[in-house]
Amino acid sequence: MLIFMTYAATLPVLRPAWGMSATAAGSVSTGFQLSYAVSLLVCSWLADRVGARRVFLLSGWLAAATAVGFALYARSFPSALVLYSLVALSQGGTYTTAIMLMADRYPRERRGAAVGWLLASSSLGYAVSLLVSGAAVRAGGYRLAFAATAAGPVVALVLAWVALRGTPNVVHPRAEGPGFGGEVLRNRAAMRLMLGYTFHSWELLGMWAWTPAFVAACLAVSGATSRHAVEIGSYLTAAFHLTGLVASSTMGRLSDRTGRRSVLLTMALTSTLCSFVFGWLVGWPIALVFAVGAIYGFTALGDSPVLSTAFTEAVRPAYLGSGLALRSLLGFGAGAIAPLVVGRVLDVTNPPGLTPTHWGWAFVSLGLGGAAATWCAWGLPREQRRLS
Repeated sequence: MLIFMTYAATLPVLRPAWGMSATAAGSVSTGFQLSYAVSLLVCSWLADRVGARRVFLLSGWLAAATAVGFALYARSFPSALVLYSLVALSQGGTYTTAIMLMADRYPRERRGAAVGWLLASSSLGYAVSLLVSGAAVRAGGYRLAFAATAAGPVVALVLAWVALRGTPNVVHPRAEGPGFGGEVLRNRAAMRLMLGYTFHSWELLGMWAWTPAFVAACLAVSGATSRHAVEIGSYLTAAFHLTGLVASSTMGRLSDRTGRRSVLLTMALTSTLCSFVFGWLVGWPIALVFAVGAIYGFTALGDSPVLSTAFTEAVRPAYLGSGLALRSLLGFGAGAIAPLVVGRVLDVTNPPGLTPTHWGWAFVSLGLGGAAATWCAWGLPREQRRLS
């Protein structure tokens, strides 16, 4: 995950260096998310047929190679669009396959906590990505930031190979029954969770793509220089991801005890309110921006492990990969469009050629997804509390 946020972190420097409009800048994030969605679709489907462990490790090899390629050759808008999309295309096989490996390893009563820690590790990777990128931009520009963060997938490949040496590659047999249509498409709980994940991804991935630039804009308004604003903006946004780490590691466990619905509803509603407020804080004290951003980072990600855990419980293991494939296509497809929409709203609501200072309506567009996710959580069946 170390390379996931390097583009977002360096975006305030890349826009003038590469002559990008906000819409063009958003399109690189869109290309990344669309490629990630395609990768998730193919790799999740493939994992049902050849095993999650095998797909996970193959994707790790490809992710390391493309990360190095991005660091060496991304030097313009067109090259970044192509190479960053290739990074995403290779890394998609490490997400849903990891959830499948967790589902095979942990029983239902402990699965929420396990998936929560898995996603918490992702949040830690995002935070470190922002910290490393911010420091590297100040020390040597965006090229150094790209090179430093490209080391992450290489190290991850080595760690994954060691960690999975004793893990069998499991392919669940498919018994006679209703098939994918009955197990997923006509499964009301699974489809509601899938829709909730789609709207959740719209809000979360759009927020992740643009928050570093937004915080940098807040700092620039307060008088910080461009590079200093980028560096401090990266550090503050990294702190938001650390609150997401806490959310992932705690909300999954909480849902094991109190039920999935209540946690999903609380997280989705609170993050929606943050989306409606956050973008209007330009010019306000940076301490207030940080406080709202920390709550935003916590709640926008807090429902992610719960959505994933609930989905593994709603779909039989033999069809879980195919179900996650469709969910990933919808979720990351929505998440791919969101940064482009935010960029377009910024272009429309700000004078051309200047650093955006009006961000309110851009974040409101993300809050619409949060509101829809809240509606999906509300419609889930109530559960009995599991306090043991």
